[in-house]
Amino acid sequence: MRAVVYRGINDLRVETVPVPRIGSNELLVKVAVCGVCPTDIKKIHYGTVPPPRIFGHETAGTIVKIGAGAKVRRYKIGDRVALHHHVPCLKCHYCRHRAFAQCETYKRTGITAGFEPAGGGFAEYVRVMDFVLPGVVKIPAKNTFEEGAMLEPVNTVLKAVERLNLLRGDNVLVVGQGPIGLMFTKILQLRGIHVLATDLLQSRLKLAKKFGAKKALLASQLSKINIQLDSAIIAVPSDAAVAQALQLVRGAGQVLLFAHTKKFTSHQPDARPRTPDPRPQIDFSSICLDEKDLIGSYSSDFTIQNEVARLVFSRRLDIRPLITHRFPLNQTAAGVALASRPTEDSLKIVIQH
Repeated sequence: MRAVVYRGINDLRVETVPVPRIGSNELLVKVAVCGVCPTDIKKIHYGTVPPPRIFGHETAGTIVKIGAGAKVRRYKIGDRVALHHHVPCLKCHYCRHRAFAQCETYKRTGITAGFEPAGGGFAEYVRVMDFVLPGVVKIPAKNTFEEGAMLEPVNTVLKAVERLNLLRGDNVLVVGQGPIGLMFTKILQLRGIHVLATDLLQSRLKLAKKFGAKKALLASQLSKINIQLDSAIIAVPSDAAVAQALQLVRGAGQVLLFAHTKKFTSHQPDARPRTPDPRPQIDFSSICLDEKDLIGSYSSDFTIQNEVARLVFSRRLDIRPLITHRFPLNQTAAGVALASRPTEDSLKIVIQH
């Protein structure tokens, strides 16, 4: 089969690799669509994991082979499914505290197209291991593979929203109106939250209004607002935005970091981290005296997968307008390049098979 193999920093090659062999309680899925995720982009750009790997974890496709074990009897060949590459143990210290991304079982990747498991969606077929079977979701006939592939990123956003102590009618700032920021905007609006959306591009602000933002303005205008903010979500990796948000939220407010995920731990000798911008000063006394929270949210929450599926498949959160560019498998490198340097008209990038 064809696969896009990561061979080193910024080195993606279309290669022929064996179709994965499955075990008795595993599935073989023919990939239809795989989203390009910033998490994979960072690994490709900065060499944070050793090659070779086949990335791509926002995957949907069709079951073409089923093992003979009891765990896979509920599936049948031809089922259209969305895949979830991480499933927690639900028993450990971290799971009991609902910090699923810290669970050692969760950190294992259960979907592969070969080599060290890394998602595998940038290939024609993937093997679904037994321990992530609970994360397989059947796609309704009325819905598309693209909607199935978007369950994973929507899950990460809904998980983050659940971390906030929001009440109906609260005012929440969402910094950045790319695909993730727009999902935040819509989910918050569905919950009766008043969203103030900011971005650097006017075109994104127009989209934010369509996705339910009560107000949308350029990031440069944010200091002029006179709205009492109850929370802020930072959906771009901007330290300055964090410091500004902490100043703007009122007492008992929360600032949630969603995009500060870049760690420069490279397995490549020639990797060079970019020089970070000077970090702005944060007033820690304000956090203490005003009882503000600075929190983070990373990855998904397996326990809300059914809620995510209802949200997406009902189209209450219609993700279809977010997908602007589709690339064939042999042009995956071009899709990754566009996703890493978005243009004014680009949002979510997917790889089609």
